[in-house]
Amino acid sequence: MPLVVPGINSNSGDKTEEWTNKLVGKTLSDESHTETSFCKKDLPERCRVIQPGQMVTKDFVPDRLNVHVKEDGTVSHVQHG
Repeated sequence: MPLVVPGINSNSGDKTEEWTNKLVGKTLSDESHTETSFCKKDLPERCRVIQPGQMVTKDFVPDRLNVHVKEDGTVSHVQHG
């Protein structure tokens, strides 16, 4: 399996970093953006929000954004796949 270094030989690294900067530490909102929340309607079309302990498929979809949230609803990290 080849070595993949985000930002060097993978385009998803830049997107992941961009979404990390936008989302980590914020809660997801149905309404609008604030300093502490991000509106769900502005997430990419191929996106899934993953709650703690939630079961998810292991299929790899390179352009799908996975948003992981903590118990309190804040985003802990994001990844593509």
